Amino acid sequence: MVQSSASSSAYIVVLVTAANQSEATQIATALLEAKLAACISIFPVTSHYTWQGQLHCESEYQLVIKTQVHCFGALEAKVRSQHSYEVPEIIGLPLVTGSTPYLDWIFAQLNPDF
Repeated sequence: MVQSSASSSAYIVVLVTAANQSEATQIATALLEAKLAACISIFPVTSHYTWQGQLHCESEYQLVIKTQVHCFGALEAKVRSQHSYEVPEIIGLPLVTGSTPYLDWIFAQLNPDF
């Protein structure tokens, strides 16, 4: 059964890149322990970007974080406190639809106080 987009609007996927696997794991652990995320996938990526007028191509680790929009403020603060970058990527994307049992599981994993 698929949940409608209207009822899944509270769910988001947050993208964060980290400098290395250790930092990515540290951020993931902190978010899960604080119940700001239900699940975090981590995988290696190559990022191409400009920073301070210079072109860069770097190996990084991408975190794909499943959570709810009401957790975003606290999640962002937690990521910033754990992150080595001056301006880390912290982008929340709306989840348009999802499996009802999976969305229910996400809901059950999160701290309702955020």
